[in-house]
Formats: sequence, structure tokens, C-alpha cells
Amino acid sequence: MRVVLAEDLFLLRDGLVRMLEAYDFEVVAAVESGPELTRALAEQRPDVAVVDVRLPPSFTDEGLQCALAARRDRPGLPVLVLSQHVEQLYARELLADGSGGVGYLLKDRVFDAEQFTDAVRRVAAGGTAMDPQVIAQLLARRARDRPMARLTPREVEVMELVAQGRSNTAIASRLVITERAVAKHTSNIFGKLRLPPSDDDNRRVLAVLAYLDRG
Repeated sequence: MRVVLAEDLFLLRDGLVRMLEAYDFEVVAAVESGPELTRALAEQRPDVAVVDVRLPPSFTDEGLQCALAARRDRPGLPVLVLSQHVEQLYARELLADGSGGVGYLLKDRVFDAEQFTDAVRRVAAGGTAMDPQVIAQLLARRARDRPMARLTPREVEVMELVAQGRSNTAIASRLVITERAVAKHTSNIFGKLRLPPSDDDNRRVLAVLAYLDRG
């Protein structure tokens, strides 16, 4: 699996390259600035981009904007964004186009090699990998809205895990319930949120996140 990595801190960038290669990823470019990221994405056409939000020269949202521009040129390009803190605006921008293959992780997560590489694989496969803290803040932001108020506490728990990109099997294991119960809760959630049913888990997750985060 071919990866383009963008991170301006040398030690972290070098560590991520070593970690990814240890898990059988091919890092085809490891860059430190926005312009370099733009060139690497255009030239290498990777399977997935792992991108720090803040890159030179602006040190604002340079990395995110480069990734979003690349997704406009190549719709569906899988992008996993790394950030030091939860920035709801960045999460909204990443999810705005409604296509699959997106992730948003806090940098603390990269120190868990299995968790991080699992997120990279999930995003590369067209799924989602949203940091639990990001999900919690998005849910809290919408908690008082009428559709959200219809959900039971258990349905909120299920939706938090669904939004992270977890499978029904993983959700059932985490909540100690059956997969059939998870499917029932998910069906109820979509009914209450007035979202059309879909067998495509990736589109379903993105639809839920986009709904929760729209203002």
C-alpha cells in the first residue's frame, strides 16, 4: 500500500515512516511542507495520504487544504488527517464532500502502532477512522437538536462507535451485545435521523457524520 506522508517535525515524520514500513506500507514520499505535499500527491498518486493539518509555510491549515485540493482533483483520494487538538472546523471540511476514505486522528493516537496502522488501512480501503474525541465533540455540538434528542442512550453509544468506523462485530464486542442488536439499533438511528437505509457502511457513516455536523 503506497503512502504519502506530510509532517513538518522531523523526528515524528521519521518515526511514522519507520512505523509504516514496519507494517508493510510503502512510503513513497515523506514531506514537510504544503507545496511539497501538493507535488507528491500529484506525482505519486498514493493509495492514501497521511497529513498533518498544520504545515509550512502558513502553519495554519496548510496540510488539510492541500489534501482537500488533491481530493477535488482526484475524487475519493483517501486522506487521514493528524492534528494536535480537536478542531471541529477541520473535521467538517474533511467530511464536507461526502465521499469515503477519510480519517481524523489526534497525534496522541500515532504512538499506538496497531491503532494507527489500522486507521491508515481503514481509510485506504474507503472507510472512516474518526478519533473518539472528535466524535464526542461533534455529538455534543448536536446533542440539543431535535433529531439527536430522539436517540436513546444506547443508540448514542452505538452511533459513537459506528461513526468511528467500527464494524457491527466490533461494536457488539465493545458493548457486550449481539450483532443482531447492533443492526437493530443502527436501523432505529437512521429512522430517527431520517436518513435512507444503506448496506454501504462507509456511506452510512459519512452520512451520519455530515448530518451531525451540519449547521
